[in-house]
Amino acid sequence: MKEGRYFVKNKEQESYIPFQQVRSIMLHTATNISHEVISVAIQHNTEILFIDRKGFPIGRVWSHHFGSISTIRKNQLAFAQSTTGIDWIRGILVKKGNNQILILDLLGMILQNNIDVFEAKSKIKASIEKINNCDILDHSETFASFRGYEGSMGRVYFQTISSLLPNKYQFNKRSQHPAHDGFNCMLNYAYGMLYGMCESALLKVGIDPHIGIMHRDEYNRPVLVYDFIEQFRHWADYVVCHLCVQEVVDTDFFDVENQQFWLNQTGKRVLIQSFNDYLNEVVVMEGLSRSRLNHIEFIAQKTATFLKTFSPLN
Repeated sequence: MKEGRYFVKNKEQESYIPFQQVRSIMLHTATNISHEVISVAIQHNTEILFIDRKGFPIGRVWSHHFGSISTIRKNQLAFAQSTTGIDWIRGILVKKGNNQILILDLLGMILQNNIDVFEAKSKIKASIEKINNCDILDHSETFASFRGYEGSMGRVYFQTISSLLPNKYQFNKRSQHPAHDGFNCMLNYAYGMLYGMCESALLKVGIDPHIGIMHRDEYNRPVLVYDFIEQFRHWADYVVCHLCVQEVVDTDFFDVENQQFWLNQTGKRVLIQSFNDYLNEVVVMEGLSRSRLNHIEFIAQKTATFLKTFSPLN
């Protein structure tokens, strides 16, 4: 802190940033932060995230206040075991499939290739129909079916994206950790950023991210984030695809070790700026005009409001 503002210094430049303009502080390897900055951030509800090499948060500094009344977290347990919880997951997966179709439509228009897109959309729509019509048995059987349909959508979706991209960005298959190509490396990092934002949104409204529904029984993992994030993944997909279509992504964005791709400082600078700009664009969702980032927080708040009064007997 200097002169009542955050003071940020790196090899290239020094910057003064008013703390009122900062929503989150993400700390990567070899970053130092002062006690005074942490104190100011806590006082003004600014999240501080420690980020690993893949872009995922490994820890956070936050106030000792949880964010809301404990009723929400008590009702989460009942919600996770209810048929209402299954239908909530069903709705998220249907949104995910429709969002995948939207991304393929956009790529098809930009790259003037509607033949591959038409076939892929038909297959994804078939999986969406199966998710919509899947009978609720017990939780494990229903979610096993959901995962199968979700996996089918994902394979078609990413195969089609690869075929649409310029040749130098095409990839054999989706690879997560580690990534085996530049596209998947960029996408993994963008997902990590989005994951941190979703986790923060849930915590701020008092929802316990460790009580999952379809994703569960993973020790010390915030599994509800894995459920919640699915409705927003297409935003990360779009930004990475757009950078590739514009041929902005270059080989000097990556460090390659044993055929594993890692985003370096050059790549991080471009991707983080592009994704943050996209998330701060104002768009209309559910009749409300907000930034995409604020929509994440709004949907988290709607979920918390629902959970306050949830009862499996209603």
